[in-house]
Amino acid sequence: MRRGYWRAIWDQATWNDSAVPGAEPRGTSRRLPVRFMSHDPARGSTCFSSNHADLATSPIDRTMHSSLLKGAAFTRTSRYAPVVTGTRSSNAIRMMPATVVQAAKYESTPEVVKTLQGANAFCFDVDSTFCSDESIDELAAFLGCGEEVAALTAKAMGGTVEFKVALSNRLGVMKPSQKNVDDFLALNGHKISPGIPELLAELKSQGKEVFLVSGGFRQIIEPLAKKLDIPVSHVFANNILFDADGAYAGFDDKEFTCQSGGKPAAICHIKSAFGLESIIMVGDGATDMEARLEGAADLFIGYGGVVVRENIADKADWYIMKIEQLLEAMKA
Repeated sequence: MRRGYWRAIWDQATWNDSAVPGAEPRGTSRRLPVRFMSHDPARGSTCFSSNHADLATSPIDRTMHSSLLKGAAFTRTSRYAPVVTGTRSSNAIRMMPATVVQAAKYESTPEVVKTLQGANAFCFDVDSTFCSDESIDELAAFLGCGEEVAALTAKAMGGTVEFKVALSNRLGVMKPSQKNVDDFLALNGHKISPGIPELLAELKSQGKEVFLVSGGFRQIIEPLAKKLDIPVSHVFANNILFDADGAYAGFDDKEFTCQSGGKPAAICHIKSAFGLESIIMVGDGATDMEARLEGAADLFIGYGGVVVRENIADKADWYIMKIEQLLEAMKA
């Protein structure tokens, strides 16, 4: 945002300071009116000026207002900055710059829309983007090791562990057999994110190619692709290996997406193999963002409809909370 940029918004505040006299317990969440938002580069902070009278319209609001006046710490969520923290000072609620997600990232620009509409193809991450679940975690839960594997997945998506190591660790915990995977698929349908079928129809009508580029497993993703009329040749994902008896035997380390930097490599391959010039990457995690940072994708659209990741939102060309936002941009 630039200095002097103001926008009327509504906020939700979750108070974390129960030590302030009269404050509500930690974690209390209430909706309160915050009138305007601005960013002051000179001070390195984003401020939200509020009508203090509005904050004092109920006993609870008065408590919150009193807490603000006493400098209570809080966490703020909104469509513009899903998670930021800060304290009140002078006549504004000042957000700490280290945790502010710039509001501009949550709005498309004419340049972004033009690039979207001119692209030859779209590559989608699958888990927590194209689908609303993490299939690796779901498979792990089915096998009885869900919590351990979910923790490893979180580290992988946050970019704190080399992806190939994380994949090996997760599969080493699960050790899924061919029968395990078949039984899982028979009992668990794909949880396609709202808006995806409509977006696919629109992309198809515009002659755009669609690819699924995922750190998940081919055994789970290929049936999804077939269901949605996406060619299996357009799926780039990890491949679980089984021995002659169907027992787990590792994974194919030649797949692009088994390692960090795999998604940029996959997109470069797609451009070359399919004769495409411009590709959009849509995803929620660090491995998706790499596709843009390394120059393979022409845009990175971050998706926070399942999990909001501030470090991803900060670097995305556009950060969306609903797939419908992308659909609207393609129709504009």
